[in-house]
Amino acid sequence: MRIALDAMGSDNAPSAEIEGIALALDELKDLEVVLVGKPGIVDSETMDGYSGRLELVPAAEVVGMNESPYEVVKRKRNSSMAVCMELLKQGKVSGVVSAGNTGAVMAFALTTLGVVPGVHRPALGALFPTIKGSTLVVDIGANVDTKPLQLLQFGIMGTTAASYLFKKANPSVGLLNIGHEDSKGNELTFNAYQLFKQSEMNFVGNVEGNAILKGTVDVVVCDGFVGNALLKYAEGLAEVLSGLLEQYLEPDSEHRTRRWRRWLSKPVLREFIERMDYQEHGGSLMLGVLGAVVVAHGRSTPRAIKNALRSAATAAQDNLSEHIRHRFAETAPTT
Repeated sequence: MRIALDAMGSDNAPSAEIEGIALALDELKDLEVVLVGKPGIVDSETMDGYSGRLELVPAAEVVGMNESPYEVVKRKRNSSMAVCMELLKQGKVSGVVSAGNTGAVMAFALTTLGVVPGVHRPALGALFPTIKGSTLVVDIGANVDTKPLQLLQFGIMGTTAASYLFKKANPSVGLLNIGHEDSKGNELTFNAYQLFKQSEMNFVGNVEGNAILKGTVDVVVCDGFVGNALLKYAEGLAEVLSGLLEQYLEPDSEHRTRRWRRWLSKPVLREFIERMDYQEHGGSLMLGVLGAVVVAHGRSTPRAIKNALRSAATAAQDNLSEHIRHRFAETAPTT
């Protein structure tokens, strides 16, 4: 599987991307990476070490985190982000990963790859840890203002992706709300509920925020404003828990029993916190564009980059965008 990686995207570019590639190529033996960025960012020794599996494609321009997506699409067609998308369009790679400006990644994907016919707005889907495994939350930041039909489409895209991610024939979907009753929520969620109820999806109704951690449903649908707030809260919670755990596990010579209890609890707590860490999945799937695109976190570590490459390879291997296209051709409303 051949994946293009934007070398200039993350806050710590290109070092995080280069170190992430090394981790990915060592772990994923079938992976090949096309690193897109400024010439000279990778030394010849590194290139030789992964001969045949690592290629550098030059790109003269870099998209900044604070730049307008509308402007960069017009002005920076030679940016690393744009070149990555062009490689995917031409079929030279099977997927793209970028930890750069999310709006710009979305804009280049839309203008270069195009949108699945019938999809009003592509959305970002992220895996949240649960006591049962994972829940896919859509949208987590691509669309701040949405309409009921767009939420329904997020559900269609999310359940299609979940059927392959979770290996389930008919994944369940819930609409995030402030209560489970069908009368709860605002005008958006109330009207979206009616559309979901009439759809052929395995719709369980409204779900509250705690349903995500409980794993009540396979897919949770919300607008991007709410979803992004959820995502940032989850990331912060993992960091706080990790810090508290370090304090909790500090040696305590005066209380031996307490110390042993702490060490015995360490593996379970560690496993839970690691599952909550954004680095575990590496990024969010862009659902609704014609190609496998993963948007990684701006402050991605090498481990996060590695897992983002894995996510893109999996999405490409499962051919998610094509399955979404088929699903919309068969069932999705377009008006």
